[in-house]
Amino acid sequence: MAERIKVMIIDDSAVVRQVVTQALAADSGIEVVGAASDPVFAMSRMQTVWPDVIILDIEMPRMDGITFLKKLMAERPTPTIICSSLAERGASATFAALEAGAVSVITKPKLGLKSFLEDSANDIVQAVRSAARANPRVLSAVRKPVAVAAAPSERNLALERTTDQVIAIGTSTGGTIALESVLTQLPATTLGIVIVQHMPAMFTAMFSERLNDLCQIEVREARHGDRVIPGRALIAPGGKHMTLRRNGAQYVVDVADGPLINRHKPSVDVLFRSVAKIAGANALGIIMTGMGDDGARGMREMHDAGARTIAQDEASCVVFGMPKEAIKLGAVDQVIPLDQIPAAIIGHSARHLKGDS
Repeated sequence: MAERIKVMIIDDSAVVRQVVTQALAADSGIEVVGAASDPVFAMSRMQTVWPDVIILDIEMPRMDGITFLKKLMAERPTPTIICSSLAERGASATFAALEAGAVSVITKPKLGLKSFLEDSANDIVQAVRSAARANPRVLSAVRKPVAVAAAPSERNLALERTTDQVIAIGTSTGGTIALESVLTQLPATTLGIVIVQHMPAMFTAMFSERLNDLCQIEVREARHGDRVIPGRALIAPGGKHMTLRRNGAQYVVDVADGPLINRHKPSVDVLFRSVAKIAGANALGIIMTGMGDDGARGMREMHDAGARTIAQDEASCVVFGMPKEAIKLGAVDQVIPLDQIPAAIIGHSARHLKGDS
């Protein structure tokens, strides 16, 4: 019998501790080994039984979650899920926690907390199962971006150009930091990029704004009808699907509601399939760290349509699920570590913006 996933819950809300414990107890493969109101209490409990996964609040008495997380990642990296409010202040802190090494986020409202958590029981279980597969070595190696954003004039020059080429990126667990490490290294003349990052609604706008401040390229949350042009990256909004289509000689994106695909909205498969159909061989597809198989079949369609396809390698992934499934389907031309992906994008962009094949 497989060993159960041991979970520690650290949250100053008794309601959160109770409801999350009940949700996880319903899964026979998960065991809650402790629940504490703050990290100081938790650390004493964890010395007896160290958890495989930690569910962590941010604002708590005696020690806040981000301080605890940084200490944890420096001393004993452990997959950690942030349980955060959707409020703007909480969202900002959540990105700081992701930068510090958190695997993913469970969002919680200020009102109706108990019923929300009860309705989200399956999502909480899946988040724990995903986190348990995370690579602690990668979590402890999170690095801050070093790129400096381009001046507006440089961005405007890039945006005046158009191209038949498009780059499509799909990622999930661990993807926020992976995307940051890639996008911050791209020049303003990079081909147009469309991205699906599995992320709750309301977080994608802040995530895009954060990246836009750090990057030489323009990064923004996609809006229906946005053009895909060099120097711009469009990130699918949380809770919406994004697809590529032609508008005359230009690529644009459609942003629309729809059913969950592979348990996700936005779905990488939805984006990749549209890119395969609309751009075909004029595309570069990249699948990065993430749990599950979303994007694998869409990447196979891109590959079969003649697109070049790349997967992030296992050693640099927080979770190797999505790239692994794409590789198994024969959808991937090249498997490379995360730190080589920017160079692959830059080289591909340089060839095609010069008109080379």
